[in-house]
Amino acid sequence: MPIELWPPFSVIRRHFAPGGASREPQSEAGGQGEDAMPSGTANVDLQLPLAELARRRQVLAARNFNARWEPGRIVSVLLEGYVLGVLLDRKLPGGSGRWQGFVATSEADWASAHDVLLEPTDEPFEPLFGLIQAWNHVSLAPMPHKVAPVQGEISATRLAAIRAVHDEYVNGTSLAIDPEPGRIALRSVAGGHFTVLSGTPLGRDDVREPYQQLYRDAAARLSASVSAAPPAVSTAVAQQAPPRPVHNGMLGRLRRWFGADGWARPALALLALVVVVQNVMLWSGGGDDDATPREDEASFRAAPVEPAGATADLGVVWKAGVTLQDSMQLLRSIDADVVAGPDDKGTWYLRVPDVDESTRALSASPLVESVGPP
Repeated sequence: MPIELWPPFSVIRRHFAPGGASREPQSEAGGQGEDAMPSGTANVDLQLPLAELARRRQVLAARNFNARWEPGRIVSVLLEGYVLGVLLDRKLPGGSGRWQGFVATSEADWASAHDVLLEPTDEPFEPLFGLIQAWNHVSLAPMPHKVAPVQGEISATRLAAIRAVHDEYVNGTSLAIDPEPGRIALRSVAGGHFTVLSGTPLGRDDVREPYQQLYRDAAARLSASVSAAPPAVSTAVAQQAPPRPVHNGMLGRLRRWFGADGWARPALALLALVVVVQNVMLWSGGGDDDATPREDEASFRAAPVEPAGATADLGVVWKAGVTLQDSMQLLRSIDADVVAGPDDKGTWYLRVPDVDESTRALSASPLVESVGPP
C-alpha cells in the first residue's frame, strides 16, 4: 500500500512551478481573523490549530527582531515567487559577505533523520519554517530587512545540535533506525550530547527522495540567484591570515558546532559552550560522582577563547552564582553579542548596538558586578 505523506508531493512541487502559489508568512494566521474561523461543532477541530497559529505569529511579531543577520536566526527569502526559510549558520570567509545556512520549511511528514524539527522551547519562530533541512546547505548574500525579514532565532545549543546532525549527514554516519517515512521521534546526536526531534533514514526507493531532490534544486537556484564572486584577496594578506584550527576529539567538535572558531559567533555561544563542556566532563566521568548538573545551577567556567581585541564595546563581570539562563535573558534584552571571555579577571566582552544604553541597563541589573569599557 502506498505511503501517503502530507502535504502530497504534487502540492509541494506545484509551489515551485512557474506561477505557483506563494505562502508568504502573515502576522495573523495567514490573514484569517476570528470572523473567518470555521463555525459549528463539525469544524471545532479546525479552530484550535488556527487559534494556535495566530497565537504563535502574534508572539513572533511582538518579539520584533532587528534586521541584523546572525548565526541561529531564521530569515525568509523569495525564490521565483515562493517563500523559503533559511536558518543562518555562519558567515563565509574570504570577504564575500555571503552567509551559509540551512533550508527551513514545514513539511514534517517528509522529514528524514537529517531534518530537525524545532520545538516549543525554540519559539518564537514562523511556523512555516519549523523544519530545518540539515542536509541542505544554501549560501546567500545579506538582504534588506524588508526583503528577508527575520522570522525567528534559535539558541546556540540548538544550532550546535543542528550542525552535529549536518556532520552526521556529511560523514555518512550509520544510524540504527529503520526507514519509516512519516515517523517522527526524539533521538540522540553526537554520542548523546544533544537530543533532536527528527524523522528516519531514507530507504531503498524511498518516497522522500524526489522531495529532497526538489528542495536540493531549489537551494542550488537560491545560491546562484546572487553573484557569488568574492573580492580578490592579495597574496600578502592571504599569507598573514592565520590557519583555521583543526578540531579533533569531542571537545574540538563541540567548539566548532558552537561556532567559537572565528568567522562569526552566535550570541551567547561561548556561554553555552562553557556549560556543555562542563557537562561533557561530567558525562565522561570527571568530577564528583554525586554531582548532578542542572540548568538552573549552571555557572560560568573558563574556556579557551580569543582575545576581545577591538571588536568588543563593553566588558562585564557577573556576580557570583549568576546562572546561564539569567545572563542569557539579560543579554538578549539589550541585543548583546558575546565576543570573548572570561579573562583572568572574570570579564566577558560584549558587542552592543548602543554602548550608553547598554551600560545603563547592565549597571542597573542585580546580576552584574561591574561593567565598563573593555
